[in-house]
Amino acid sequence: MSEYIKIGLKITWFIVLTYWFISGLGVKKVDQQETIFKRFIQYWLPLIIAILLLGPGDWFGHSWLRENFIEHTNLVGTIGLSISIIGAIIACTSRYLLSNNWSLSVQRKEHHQLIQNGIYKIVRHPIYTGLLLLFIGNAIIVGDYRAIIAVLIVFISLWLKLKKEEKLLAEVFGTEYMKYKNQTKALIPYLL
Repeated sequence: MSEYIKIGLKITWFIVLTYWFISGLGVKKVDQQETIFKRFIQYWLPLIIAILLLGPGDWFGHSWLRENFIEHTNLVGTIGLSISIIGAIIACTSRYLLSNNWSLSVQRKEHHQLIQNGIYKIVRHPIYTGLLLLFIGNAIIVGDYRAIIAVLIVFISLWLKLKKEEKLLAEVFGTEYMKYKNQTKALIPYLL
């Protein structure tokens, strides 16, 4: 697989993380949130584990985690990079639409707003959709079974967080959120 594909993936991650950091500086004040320990265990630790699984293959020696589930060809790499870029665009666009309502953890914000425009018309949690696509594209580029485990960890972590967010949003917005929830799928338009 071409080094350009791997460089493209690193640039994609760098852009997402830089945008996340910069855009997180101007969010609304928190009215209510979970403890730091709970946030670390539920959100950060699974992401750290997934990132380590996607890291250099040498870490895993000659174990079954290093076995390929897909060949390391340029075509496969290009497909993986394309999926990652699409995921990055979806995640960053969704993050932009949330503006200062966004938060890293499940939080009630001062003057919280329910965003239902743009991509939020077709999925309720498009940031998670974008992040999952970013991880899936990364997993395709890695091509080892460890990458599938990483994607499953990220999916479960985001799904659990999604459920908590929906409970909070139902409390904050009541019937308005329930109507939105009934009309719009969580992650994949028309499916999930």
